[in-house]
Amino acid sequence: MTSGLWELVLQGVWVTIQLLVLSALLATAVSFVAGVARTHRLWIVRFLAGLYTEVFRGTSALVMIFWVFFVLPPAFGWQLVPLWAGTLALGLTYGAYGAEIVRGALGAVDPAQQEGGIALSFTPWQRMRLILLPQAVPEMIPPFSNLLIELLKGTALVSIMGMGDLAFSGNLVRLALQESAEIYTYVLLVYFVIAFLLTRMMRGLEKRLKAGVGKAPAPGTEKVAAQPAGAGGGLR
Repeated sequence: MTSGLWELVLQGVWVTIQLLVLSALLATAVSFVAGVARTHRLWIVRFLAGLYTEVFRGTSALVMIFWVFFVLPPAFGWQLVPLWAGTLALGLTYGAYGAEIVRGALGAVDPAQQEGGIALSFTPWQRMRLILLPQAVPEMIPPFSNLLIELLKGTALVSIMGMGDLAFSGNLVRLALQESAEIYTYVLLVYFVIAFLLTRMMRGLEKRLKAGVGKAPAPGTEKVAAQPAGAGGGLR
């Protein structure tokens, strides 16, 4: 390929990364808000969070992009640029899947932990912030890692708006060179490299969050803890 075509592909990679980061940030925020809301004590909060989750999990991300980019502008009189339209559609769609991850991880925390917080007179927010989330977040990382990879692959859907992401740029280069196998192989490799780096990053984050969890006690601690009260320490 010529330098100009390589530059086009690199621009597509940059657009894909921008879209991935922005939509991932939105999806993460939505996941925690909706996931925590699904465990709320008020039924109306749980109902609204569940309604959002079911609607966005049950609709196609491709159709949602069409809706945000082509349907909403005539209805409200404003037009989103493709980057923000893609971010909104993908962030809300994948945030619905993330909300179920958050809800499931919170529900998996030992109920005794929650009861302990109640016994200590913690408020619901204190129990969530100090007890539930620190234990649940490390368990969310593996499924969130998979969801992030799915989001990366979902960014290719924005090419329908004419947005110059990696998939759109690769198709332009294919049309220019009439070389489908070579160009799409390059595109697949770029997606794989990005996904591989994301996976390694998430694994590092998981190890960091789980650091200290399940560590073996310090040498001699078990003997001291197991020693009966007064054993070997009485006055003679």
